[in-house]
Amino acid sequence: MTSIAVIDDEETARKMTARILEKAGYTVETFGSGVPFLRKMEEDPFDIVFLDLQLPDMGGMEILSHIKFIHCWTQVIIVTGHGTIENAVNATQKGAFQYLTKPCRSHDICLMAERAAEKISLHRENDRLRSQVDDQGLLPGFIGNSKAMQAIFATIRKVAQVNCNVLLEAETGTGKQLTAQAIHNLGPRKDAPFVYFNCGGFTEELICSELFGHEKGSFTGADSCKIGLLESAAGGTVLLDEISEMPLSMQVKLLHVLQERQVLRVGGTRPVDLHIRIIAATNQNLKQSVKEGSFREDLYYRLNVVTIRLPRLSERRDDIPLLVHHFITRVNKAFSREIRGISPEALDLLMHYDFPGNVRELENIIQHAAALTDETKLMPEDLPARLRKVQQWDDCSDELIAMEDMERQYLARVLEKTGHNIKAAVSILKIPRTTLWRKIKKYNIAADEKPKGKA
Repeated sequence: MTSIAVIDDEETARKMTARILEKAGYTVETFGSGVPFLRKMEEDPFDIVFLDLQLPDMGGMEILSHIKFIHCWTQVIIVTGHGTIENAVNATQKGAFQYLTKPCRSHDICLMAERAAEKISLHRENDRLRSQVDDQGLLPGFIGNSKAMQAIFATIRKVAQVNCNVLLEAETGTGKQLTAQAIHNLGPRKDAPFVYFNCGGFTEELICSELFGHEKGSFTGADSCKIGLLESAAGGTVLLDEISEMPLSMQVKLLHVLQERQVLRVGGTRPVDLHIRIIAATNQNLKQSVKEGSFREDLYYRLNVVTIRLPRLSERRDDIPLLVHHFITRVNKAFSREIRGISPEALDLLMHYDFPGNVRELENIIQHAAALTDETKLMPEDLPARLRKVQQWDDCSDELIAMEDMERQYLARVLEKTGHNIKAAVSILKIPRTTLWRKIKKYNIAADEKPKGKA
């Protein structure tokens, strides 16, 4: 229960304020001067203080300073006469929550106490979430207390101590680079370089030059010798992202590097020894790619010493409140905002959304909401329209949504309920397998496997 102190040397005003607050359900204690109040405040801090600036033993501003030193969360409401309004305004600039002008109306007293209590509640919730983040032994940069993420953290800690290659299989936006960085930082290679390279969208020649380096004059434009990324990571870790996009001819060369632990620069004649850990990442099912012939089986087994599959955000919904708090804290710093939380209604929308873009999409949603909101906490109307449409459909409201939105949501639900089992989903939907795959691709819905030929 919220505890309130009323400090006023006028007995009538003091008793009247206390009576109004007690009737509203608050626990109230009254004081006629500052010293007795501060003694009690040090023993058992009050949540809210109604403070008269004019007291017989010490100034109100001095008491305000002591309150904030003893317990920074205590909300102080200044009570002042018309002649000292300037002092009251000055007090709010120095940490007071708000001020009331005498004579105070019952409605204003209760409203001010309610608003102060709401602010305290938000502070406590934020502190609770912060404590969860701090106390759960998370890896640096990770947010999550769900069983799925705890299992991932345990695996990362074990793998980090073993000098083996790792394959990360996860959808976009789930934290592949963060996971690779954690494996590097927790292992014996932490003081050596961590190097990132995205294999997607590059020609074999460019990948060769970037990864292996080249000698001066080895091709047109090679005006100087260049050390490749693999060589520059000496003693450290190399993350090869989107490994499934690497051309087959380049896969052969990478396999040779992994087998021999040596790299030969383009145009070079002398191999360079490598002492690195390779972490490969993909948002595809590499085992399926091997069956289809788009990825070499021998390279797959070289990379796949240990496989870590990161969960989708829809598989770890319990972490959404923690992530929301984390992103609000981050966006407050980036946008110079003072958003103190999220309303239960807005959080409920997030808890029921499918998040095809995973954690990265959630961060984008919070940034969007923070940029548009006029409130001190995020409200449903601040969230993107696509989230509110989900609620409209779920609630069977009269406001209709586009057929494509409804179809995408339904397909996502069926896939989630079937554990992304394509055969089971086809059976439920009564559509050809190829049709389902076309729709999955059209709506960018994540799935755990690729089509296996014609239905």
